[in-house]
Amino acid sequence: MAGIVSVSRTDLAQRRKKLRNQRRIKILQTIWRTLAISGLAGGLLWVAIQPMWVLQTPAQIVMKSGNQFLSESEIKSLLSLSYPQSLWKVKPAAIAQSLKQHPTIAQATVNRRLFPPGLIVEIKERVPVAVAQTSQEQRLNNCLTKYLTSGTSTGEQLQKCLQNSGLGSKQASVGLLDVSGVWMPLDKYISLNPTSKLPNLKVIGSPEQYQSYWPKLYQAVSHSSIKVLEIDCQNSTNLILKTEIGKVHLGVPGDQLPEQINVLSKIRHLPTKVKLSQMEYIDLKNPDVPIVQMNDKNPQPTVKPPVKKS
Repeated sequence: MAGIVSVSRTDLAQRRKKLRNQRRIKILQTIWRTLAISGLAGGLLWVAIQPMWVLQTPAQIVMKSGNQFLSESEIKSLLSLSYPQSLWKVKPAAIAQSLKQHPTIAQATVNRRLFPPGLIVEIKERVPVAVAQTSQEQRLNNCLTKYLTSGTSTGEQLQKCLQNSGLGSKQASVGLLDVSGVWMPLDKYISLNPTSKLPNLKVIGSPEQYQSYWPKLYQAVSHSSIKVLEIDCQNSTNLILKTEIGKVHLGVPGDQLPEQINVLSKIRHLPTKVKLSQMEYIDLKNPDVPIVQMNDKNPQPTVKPPVKKS
């Protein structure tokens, strides 16, 4: 019995010794990890505060729009950063938010670049689908007509026409619209896209007059087989389209806009039956009963064109 007790005590002593050794090893490992992490953090901090991690000039910023790299002057016009400043004090999220305030930019992402130090900026620009004007001045109309009908004109060429016509102060009344109806000032768009072609569609009126229904209207017009050249939104009770088959009166813009444009496509063969010079306008206020109003020079009874199924 005494032998059994003696063995048990020896075993317990060995276990205690083993546990003490394990605790010592764990303490040493903890100390080593702490020293290693502290050393790494200190090293990173030392590297971070070195003079090399500083934005000195806009040349350290790479900005892309799609596959196109923006020039240094374009970057300066979009980013209001002070130089020099620590790369770590730059706030990418704040820069991205400020870029999205620019009327021509829909999305923006900003990331720091460590080697070499700098910023990588990617932007997605709004795509213009129409040229918009708020003023009906004749010289302004002449410039727009000249450059929009050519199909190859750029914003830079239109801007020169406005300046040469003494309409430099009128540039604020000309802008561009994207599919959602966001207004882009002409000069802001040109600063980023001087050689981009202008859309052929023209819209007349202040954005407040058509912003609520523009997305629905543009979607219908862009899918129509009839080419729409101009949209006059000045009269809130009568939306007027200038198309390849004549003027079209749509009345008060509403939910029936897609249906009205669809009916317009169905009567696309109207010029084969009625001369355009004899038509005053096509009345589609009631899309179920389209009417062709004849002009005074060629007095004829009002015509109700047959609506062909597409």
